[in-house]
Amino acid sequence: MAEDSIAVVDLDRCSPDRCNYECANYCPPNRTGKECITTRGDAAKEGRIAGDPDQVRISEEICLGETCGICVVKCPFDAIEIINLPQELDEEPVHRYGENAFSLYGLPAPQGGQVTGILGPNGIGKTTAVRILAEEITPNLGDYDAEPSWEAAIDRFRGTELQNYLEAMRDSDIAVARKPQYVDKIPDRFDGNTHQLLDSTDERGVVDDLVDRLDIGPVVDQPIDTLSGGELQRVALAATLARDADFYFLDEITPYLDIGQRVAAARLIRELAEEGDRSMLVVEHDLAVLDLLADSLHVAYGEPGAFGVITPPKSTRQGINEYLAGYLEAQNMRIRPEAIEFERHAPRAARKGEVLVEYPDLEMSYGEGEFTLEVEAGAIHENEVLGVVGPNGIGKSTFAKLLTGRLEPTEGELDARLDISYKPQYVEIDQPMRVDAFLASITDDFGSSYWETEVAGPLQLERIMEQNLTDLSGGERQRVAIAACLSEDADLYLLDEPSAHLDVEQRVLATRAIRRYTENHDATALVIDHDIYMIDLLADRLMVFDGEPAIRGETSPPVGMREGMNRFLGNLDVTFRRDQRTSRPRINKPGSQLDREQKRAGEYYYAPERDDEQE
Repeated sequence: MAEDSIAVVDLDRCSPDRCNYECANYCPPNRTGKECITTRGDAAKEGRIAGDPDQVRISEEICLGETCGICVVKCPFDAIEIINLPQELDEEPVHRYGENAFSLYGLPAPQGGQVTGILGPNGIGKTTAVRILAEEITPNLGDYDAEPSWEAAIDRFRGTELQNYLEAMRDSDIAVARKPQYVDKIPDRFDGNTHQLLDSTDERGVVDDLVDRLDIGPVVDQPIDTLSGGELQRVALAATLARDADFYFLDEITPYLDIGQRVAAARLIRELAEEGDRSMLVVEHDLAVLDLLADSLHVAYGEPGAFGVITPPKSTRQGINEYLAGYLEAQNMRIRPEAIEFERHAPRAARKGEVLVEYPDLEMSYGEGEFTLEVEAGAIHENEVLGVVGPNGIGKSTFAKLLTGRLEPTEGELDARLDISYKPQYVEIDQPMRVDAFLASITDDFGSSYWETEVAGPLQLERIMEQNLTDLSGGERQRVAIAACLSEDADLYLLDEPSAHLDVEQRVLATRAIRRYTENHDATALVIDHDIYMIDLLADRLMVFDGEPAIRGETSPPVGMREGMNRFLGNLDVTFRRDQRTSRPRINKPGSQLDREQKRAGEYYYAPERDDEQE
């Protein structure tokens, strides 16, 4: 194989007991007597390589490369990838997990007193990079048969910004604190209340201040396993920032947080970096928050599960814009066949469809002294996407449950008589069945060209169809849940926070899938989400919830996008503008000239046309 190609075998998909080794039987080098595709045999039995003895291995020295690709086509389980690496990639991997396994090229460079961001798809090696920087993995520089050495890694990065960091880490002079990606797993690992968890990490004596800044005082005495996703996210962030560390790794700070909480968390992280000369490395998919948060940005690209490349640092704005464009200027590298685009127009006017459902004044109270939601009478139109926004704990999910009949209002009567397909906020999948069997049980259209085009394709489900539901990652679980929701025959599709744990491309694809489905099927959708990008691209009208979180919530009838977003963002005292190059939403820096101008004009939802560089 050419030096710029790799062969990858997905051992989770390779199923020799269910095939006839078509990959080996049709391999041209094998047919000439060479041993290109063989079984793992004794090497797997003895633990020298991963996998089972009957699974295949591919000799990259003999393989003809992507120009052949017969094994890729013949494998019935899509377990093989033959990939031509970018020609511009003229270095050896920083780390490779083994023969025919994932390779990582490049590492991010932590900077004292700064926040460094990483932006890229899921499964591209961001977590591997952080595990190396946290000394959890010793990089093998691509030689997976040799004993890895930190000295060799330091020599590899000698003369770069990483040299000093790696030397300090080798000498145990670096303390690392990490916030996990999936905060919903925390109750499985900690048995106690919030205060006990925070006290166990308070190495700097700052927990009380963090509790106040992140507004988690009401839950400090509650058991961890009773907290909501948003509460767990803020508790996890507080527990991480309370540690006395030189390097903080924060893996996705925004899932389950509302926009106000996201901005507050971003400001807190920036302050800690600047005041303590600490290095912050943040992996984040909310571009508006990443733009506000990071001083510099590494773009990660490649083939998920096969190889990943982390670029040298760029300015945050440049990095985000190049990532969206799919073209890295300094590297002269196209990383995506087409750009991710944001429509540059005034907010869509509500479509004049017939009324799907009218709902009366409603009240839902959870008891004396408990949360109460008041809903002013309104209507949902046919063939529209209705966005729902508001802080956490303000009643958005309660309203959704009222519509679905999962809750009965304490005042008023809702007699909608609608067939509603509902994706809840927290996707809990514990069924021991495969993805394809699960989705086939929901719709007779499963597997049809229509279903593949409208649902499975946009949600990138092909490669996970044969996996068990219980083995899925958070992002994979989310995509399956969205597909399940859209696959049902319903009058109203109700999706609660569909953006959680999806990367940027997956969010755009999910948005397109929801939007396209509603347009092609004259369907109506109600989408609750905190991602301004998703709401901006998706919604026709907006339903704004306000009040006092966890105490009372209220909402008036749906309104147009501009009126609704100005009301919503005005409540949060946050203004947005559009990037002049990509039209993507960007948060204005608090107190900046543009922020002040928009607030005076009452225009929180995008500034008047002006040069973005003036910000």
